[in-house]
Amino acid sequence: MNNKIIIFGTGEIAELAFYFFTNDSEYEVVAFAADREYIDNQNFQGLPLVSVDTLINVYPPSQYKAHVALSYSKLNQTRKEKYQQIKEMGYDLVSYVSSKSFTWPDLNIGDNCFILENQTIQPTVKIGNNVMIWSGNHLGHASTIKSHTYISSHVCISGHSVVGESCFLGVNSTIKDFTVLGDRVFVTMDSSVTKNASDDSVIVGPSSKVYESDSRIARALKKIYFDL
Repeated sequence: MNNKIIIFGTGEIAELAFYFFTNDSEYEVVAFAADREYIDNQNFQGLPLVSVDTLINVYPPSQYKAHVALSYSKLNQTRKEKYQQIKEMGYDLVSYVSSKSFTWPDLNIGDNCFILENQTIQPTVKIGNNVMIWSGNHLGHASTIKSHTYISSHVCISGHSVVGESCFLGVNSTIKDFTVLGDRVFVTMDSSVTKNASDDSVIVGPSSKVYESDSRIARALKKIYFDL
C-alpha cells in the first residue's frame, strides 16, 4: 500500500493535519508543500518543505499521495482552488476521519476530507470532497454535505438536510430537518436555521434571519469574516 503523503500547507491546519495523520491513521507524512512565495526555509515540522511547482519532480504522484490542509479563507475558495490544483497534478487526495468519532459502515465520504473527533454521523449521510468538520458535531441520518464546506464545532444538522457547496456553519448552529442550504451560505455562530436558504445568503441568530446575497448586512459580515 502506498501510504506516504505530502501535506499542502504550512499554517495551523497543516500542523494539526500532521499530528492527526501521524497519530491516528495508516498514512506517513513525509513532506510539506506550499506556494513558493510562502516558503522562507526548507523545513516545516521537522520535514522537508518544497515548492508546489517542483513537487511532481521531488515527490511524484505515482509514489505519493497528498492532503490539502487549508482553512476557510475566502469562504473556502482558497482551499477549493488548491484542492483542484493538486488533484489536476495527478495526486490521489486522502481523507482523515478520526477514530474517536462514531460513524456507520455505510458512510459515504469524498477525498481530501478532514473530520476530527467526537462526531456522531448517522446512517446514509453523504459527505462530498474537501469537506472540513471540526470537533463534536451531529450529522443526522440521510443528510448531505456538499464539497468544500466547513463545519465548526457543536453544530447540529438534523436528518434529511442538505448543506450546499462551500458553506460555512458557525459554532453551535442548528439546522432543522429537511432544510436545504444553497451554495456558499454563511451560517453564523448560534444561529437556528428553520427554513431553506438560497445561494450566498447569510443567516444570523436564533430567529433564523436570512440576509440575501445583495443585502448590505450580508456583504458586511462576509467582509469581516472572510475578506470577501
